Amino acid sequence: MFERLKQFCDSYLALGVPGFDLAVYQKGECILRYQNGYSDLEKKVKMTGKERYNLYSCSKPITCTAALQLWEKGLFSLEDKLSDYMPEFKTMTVKTDEGVKQAEKPILVKHLFEMTAGFSYDCDSPQLQKARKETDGRCPTREVMKYLAKEPLLFEPGERWEYSLCHDVLAAFVEVVSGEKFEVYVKKNIFDVMGMADSTFLLPDEELETIAPQYRFENGEAVNVGKPIVIYKLGSEYASGGAGAISTVDDYIKFLEGLRTYRLLKQETVRMMMTDRLKEKQKQAYWPKESHGYGLGVRCPKEGEAIYVDFGWGGAAGAFLAIDMQHEISMYFGKHLLSSPAQGLRSLLYRFVRAELVDQGEFEAIYEELEQLYDYQLTY
Repeated sequence: MFERLKQFCDSYLALGVPGFDLAVYQKGECILRYQNGYSDLEKKVKMTGKERYNLYSCSKPITCTAALQLWEKGLFSLEDKLSDYMPEFKTMTVKTDEGVKQAEKPILVKHLFEMTAGFSYDCDSPQLQKARKETDGRCPTREVMKYLAKEPLLFEPGERWEYSLCHDVLAAFVEVVSGEKFEVYVKKNIFDVMGMADSTFLLPDEELETIAPQYRFENGEAVNVGKPIVIYKLGSEYASGGAGAISTVDDYIKFLEGLRTYRLLKQETVRMMMTDRLKEKQKQAYWPKESHGYGLGVRCPKEGEAIYVDFGWGGAAGAFLAIDMQHEISMYFGKHLLSSPAQGLRSLLYRFVRAELVDQGEFEAIYEELEQLYDYQLTY
């Protein structure tokens, strides 16, 4: 069983991926754990399954889960103005064809979850540079937002979807609503609850060596770029809700199972999280729109969709997660390669898993899609 899936994963190595680690659970049981390649390419260290990775955007579902826990307690409404909790966001400016003007609409809390607030993903903007300078490189999570709020928005809040620092702002929002540092809240209410001892949003300097080597694909090969998070960690005290988590495959699959089994969120909350919220106009810049909708911080099934019934997301260094509530499947794929040549193939991992477990007749369509869309052939 799973030979086709294993072959598909192994084909990544031929593309230049140093190594990978895959975990698949169904009905609470681990039904596949498969690694191949190297965690340390230079030293030829084989994958062990214990590697600690920078998650990048696979941090986002954790951050959204933390915020939704507070929503379940009635501590805020999705329709609330963000400025009711973070006053610096009360009077915003927005870029227009006629120049920078005062925004006409307020940022609502739901816009942070939905990536529709109007922020950019420029981590080196003038105000964020100023934040680094004026905090001596510390950039405390909550403090940084007072600088970000001075940057003009790309569009009026709610106008469209734009991948951005929305979930970084959401992490600071969690600090305000919970009264605790974001990384402390997540540890107490998610990581400790699920037994995720190797996971954190703020790694002490002395633990940097516990991170697996990190690579970037450049000129046809994987180049070691060091262990720290690239670009998204603004300072030593900055817990990036959008890209700052560090974890292992063993730990992250526990988080996914915590969502799937409603241990971290109530059933109705998970259902809300995985319900498509974007209107047609908002989808202009949403790249998975052909296969998925977008809910509260995750790609999600489109209404009436039969092919993709999973929800989840992926990370810049190649990580990919999927939860299929209908078939009780959780899947997590870990690797540590930025700009991976296999990045566009990740959504098919879930398709392979579902074909193995639910409908083997789907394999023909998967192989056809590989050949037509990616000019990529597998023989089995």
